[in-house]
Amino acid sequence: MASRRRFIIVMLTALISFISSILYGAINVRFRNSRIGGHVELGLDVFKLPKPKTAGGVSVEEAIARRRSIREYRDEPLTIGELSQILWAAQGITDPVNMFRAAPSAGALYPLEVYVIVRSNGVIGLNPGIYKYNPLGHEIVKVRDGDFSYELFNACLSQEWVRGAQVNIVITAIYGRTTWRYGDRGRERYVHMEVGHVGENIYLQCVSLGLGTVAVGAFSDDHVWSILGKPKDETPLYVMPIGRVYD
Repeated sequence: MASRRRFIIVMLTALISFISSILYGAINVRFRNSRIGGHVELGLDVFKLPKPKTAGGVSVEEAIARRRSIREYRDEPLTIGELSQILWAAQGITDPVNMFRAAPSAGALYPLEVYVIVRSNGVIGLNPGIYKYNPLGHEIVKVRDGDFSYELFNACLSQEWVRGAQVNIVITAIYGRTTWRYGDRGRERYVHMEVGHVGENIYLQCVSLGLGTVAVGAFSDDHVWSILGKPKDETPLYVMPIGRVYD
């Protein structure tokens, strides 16, 4: 009798787990594709990025040892290849089968969105504007035309390194992608842990490329959100200026 009861419990547990995985996959795919999919369907400009490299001349140990917050940058544009590498390090796909990304995410729900604010002469071959990164296609989608570096500088409480950077990475969160499964703990902890992982990836990738960055958390949330075009359900968490370091 006891063995039969155990068998029923095991079977019910397996069935519940199977149903949950199906529901989780369906909801997760919907959340992942909702925002970027809309941009592509609207026919906005889409720029395919060069394939990222998975090997370089700087070891992980060396990058960690050299990692610093850099706030002064040379007035020299980045290359599209460097931008590609930074975005891949932030949220790029590292496992095409399971669609896992470069930074860990609770439940592989990926609540973060990554924007690039490019100033005039910020990236060779790329017009100034605001672009959103699409990890699924390793591409950027233009959101707004123009140089918004001065507006972002104002939104970030007049921090000079924001205005002086060639590009600024802005990371936002769609909390609902995580809280539907983890509740308040997702909002209070998991999403914020994840943006820290992404920030460190960007730091280390910049070291490897000979670039500098600094994590900025002091800004007007509403102002930054407005600069990005007021994306629905997104909350800005990080601004990361990036530029060439002085020798």
